[in-house]
Amino acid sequence: MGFKKGFLWGGACAANQFEGAWDLDGKGDSVPDHCKGGVFNKQKVITVDIDPRQLYPSHEAIDFYHHYKEDIALFAEMGFNVFRTSINWCRIFPTGLETEPNEAGLRFYDAIFDECLRHGIEPLVTLSHYETPYALVRRFNGWLGHELIACYEKLCHVLFERYKDKVRYWLTFNEINCSTLGFGAMFGTSILRGFEGSRDKLEVSPNDRLQALHHQLVASARVVRYAHERYPQFKMGCMTVFLQTYAATCDPADELKNQHNMRQHVWYTSDVQVRGCYPSYAKRLWAQSDVHLKMEPGDEEVLREGTVDFFGLSYYMTNLVGTHDDLEEVGGSNVAGGGRNPYLAASEWGWQIDPDGLRFSLNEIYDRYQIPLMVVENGLGAQDVVEDDGSVHDTYRIDYLRRHVTAMREAVADGVDLMGYTWWGPLDLVSNGTGEMRKRYGFIFVDKHDDGTGTLARSRKDSFYYYQRVIASNGEDLGD
Repeated sequence: MGFKKGFLWGGACAANQFEGAWDLDGKGDSVPDHCKGGVFNKQKVITVDIDPRQLYPSHEAIDFYHHYKEDIALFAEMGFNVFRTSINWCRIFPTGLETEPNEAGLRFYDAIFDECLRHGIEPLVTLSHYETPYALVRRFNGWLGHELIACYEKLCHVLFERYKDKVRYWLTFNEINCSTLGFGAMFGTSILRGFEGSRDKLEVSPNDRLQALHHQLVASARVVRYAHERYPQFKMGCMTVFLQTYAATCDPADELKNQHNMRQHVWYTSDVQVRGCYPSYAKRLWAQSDVHLKMEPGDEEVLREGTVDFFGLSYYMTNLVGTHDDLEEVGGSNVAGGGRNPYLAASEWGWQIDPDGLRFSLNEIYDRYQIPLMVVENGLGAQDVVEDDGSVHDTYRIDYLRRHVTAMREAVADGVDLMGYTWWGPLDLVSNGTGEMRKRYGFIFVDKHDDGTGTLARSRKDSFYYYQRVIASNGEDLGD
């Protein structure tokens, strides 16, 4: 009834949030490289041009680019047998438009994967994790341009051939369904040509939002089909930010609104990627938002033929959905919005902590699709206190981890085929939503701060040793 033998335990990071070295060795600038830190305004601000007088958190981040051997050794010490990372598109094709890849960028990821394999760690690679080349924004307005499909295919073909003997597990797009939500237009589909300001000021029509998302779904299906035809050893996955919501009351109107919310923002993309076609409810969603998708000849065929092998999800929180005026909105920087659940505590950033919701979500997904699942992001952002001796006693993170691993174990007992678990941010990194360092997720403390200062020294938190014990026992030893 516990986790299967060979269960994948590890951690997950994104290139733009931890690599740094933003302009070294031929790398071009991506959308995150144009984002100033949001320490004072609570979210990132994007600029058309990069101002050298301003702090752009991704430019140095935590400099994994020069610390990768040390960091991977720490992962191995914890017992990782999988490490999820992403390829920064701009290291391989600096503008996305080149015909030949940048060899220096390819060599960097060779070194990463070789180091992982030397330690017995399986790489799990996200092909696109909010790292669209900014040149493609200037030229095509991001994924609104149909041309990005070919640019993405070119990237993937190069990566598949280069790393075919080093990487088996691939995710096509990170949190692809985020583009049905407000923040996705900046990070997911990058429809922001000429735009400057904070993401809540970016206005994109539902038609443009879903047209760009259609291009991503077609691109995903094309590369999955390509991989299945040429690299049978690969396992190709989708990745959904699983924003589970509950009806605020037992009023049938709330139940219907919650069903609509889940369809619109969660199931919409995975129904395409797993089942191979737009779901039955899509036409009504399009009609209600005056959306008229332009589909090219062959799009429906490729969606049908490019379905994924496993379902990856990020899971952090749940919220309430309802029709009543007295529903209290969640606070902080909760990216999904929704109502506050009085039965749940929340992090400082307003993310409601709901381990039972993870069990519920895994059951819902598996009942729907009957393919293997993997929790590829889950974690707690919190401000850590460093004691005089350098220790960090993060009991709150240990408690969060214990409760969510317990929930996964219960889901496995329920019958869910769960492949693995990668904690988000095994070492502290830059927050995607706000650009902060003080919102720390790691088991490994990194001496880097919101003003850009710090030695970048790494040290182990108490949670490091707890996760080490969890992994060593294959999730059986969770403590008291």
